[in-house]
Amino acid sequence: MAEKEENHDLVGSYFLELWRLKSKRREASSTDEDNVVEMMDLDKNEEDFDSDEIELEPSELDTTKSSSGFSIVLPDKLSVKYPRVNLHGHDVGVVQANHPAPLKRLVYYFEITVKDAGTKGQISIGFTPNAVNLHRQPGWDANTFGYHGDDGLLYRGQGRGEIFGPTYTKGDTVGAGINYASLKIFFTKNGQLVGYLIDNTVKGHLYPTIGVHSQNEEVTVNFGKTEFRFDIEAYEATERAKQHIYIENIIIPQTASYGVVRSYLQHYGYAETLEVFDQATQESVPPITGFHENGFNEHNMYKVEDRKYLRKLIKDGQIDDAFDNLRKLFPQIVQNDTSAICFMLYCQKFIELIRVGHLEEAVDYGRTHFQKFNSLKEYHDLVQECAALLAYQEPAKSAVGYLLDDAQRENVADAVNALILSTNPNLQDNNKTSYLHSYLERLLMQLTACFLEKRSLNGNQGEGFHLKKQLLAKNA
Repeated sequence: MAEKEENHDLVGSYFLELWRLKSKRREASSTDEDNVVEMMDLDKNEEDFDSDEIELEPSELDTTKSSSGFSIVLPDKLSVKYPRVNLHGHDVGVVQANHPAPLKRLVYYFEITVKDAGTKGQISIGFTPNAVNLHRQPGWDANTFGYHGDDGLLYRGQGRGEIFGPTYTKGDTVGAGINYASLKIFFTKNGQLVGYLIDNTVKGHLYPTIGVHSQNEEVTVNFGKTEFRFDIEAYEATERAKQHIYIENIIIPQTASYGVVRSYLQHYGYAETLEVFDQATQESVPPITGFHENGFNEHNMYKVEDRKYLRKLIKDGQIDDAFDNLRKLFPQIVQNDTSAICFMLYCQKFIELIRVGHLEEAVDYGRTHFQKFNSLKEYHDLVQECAALLAYQEPAKSAVGYLLDDAQRENVADAVNALILSTNPNLQDNNKTSYLHSYLERLLMQLTACFLEKRSLNGNQGEGFHLKKQLLAKNA
């Protein structure tokens, strides 16, 4: 008995946390702060799995650092000029962007256009770390990279360049980018790819950087406010296509994929859809056989008709009927009137009364049923969320309007479904939490974990995993 109560507490706490995440996500989306963090919902995949902070992007040249007059940033903060006669090799004027290249994306890219090549055309473009010598061209020092206009050489961490690409001068547009999928830096000229750094791996935050080194040299920089000369969108599409081709070449047996889908339908009690699905697989040409076992080796068919019926009651807003059926069919689930699942059902009944405009009845119901939770601090925040619905003339448009969405009903239905599955006497000891997720959801979470682990091995560089974005991209 104690073990069953522990399972009920685990399930209830899990779905209450999902509720809190929805609340926090709604609150975050209503703010304009730069450090808003995307919230994760690993169970129903309603949001992206990634939890990256929003990164500031380079938008102008940094005017707080100085190269002692060897470069002047013009008032637009997007142009730089070399005003003097250079007398020494270290009379370089280096200017960085105001922010480093953002790490958590597939590609970062910027361009410069040479307005005046000056007396020697010793212009350079590249990337440097924050602590950089502003009298040394990009590529001359460790962890700096530069493509130079006067000789077309590539410099990377030493004073001696290597053959790389064509020279560039007045009127040319040159670009520099970081491909975080391959962790390589690349350069372009006049809309064409020049090449990549070979045998070099990008590490840490790097700033877009420009170097000028002879009198009257002047360049303008484009951080993306205007259209690039190089088709960066096509480049990104090509890089993503490479990844998709690799993935699509992985052969997955039909029986495995159909079995996973079937287990999802079983897990959530979609009995009618499951029947249609089974019929369709048998009528396909050729019939898909051998996958039925993939849903029967655990608990997925346990009380499937009861689970289907209770899900329908909750999704239709018939909470009293759901309570009555739970007391009749699964009394152990609702015997503790202050359990998390009873709390969720009481809250949902209150919400349903608000939904149909029965405000006085909702107030009376809340006073009667929420009073028993006053001494339980873990429920206070959610009681306040529900009660806040009464404060708005149009609650659906309010900050707590998410409570009136079908997703809130779905969360309660999922909690009840999981609790019923947890009562299965045949549940294996080594899989005590399998009732929380279907095979499909566990696979998606494993995919996410693998993707994030791969990125962590790359120094947390590269774009995050956004499930919704991936699905929409495939269907576009």
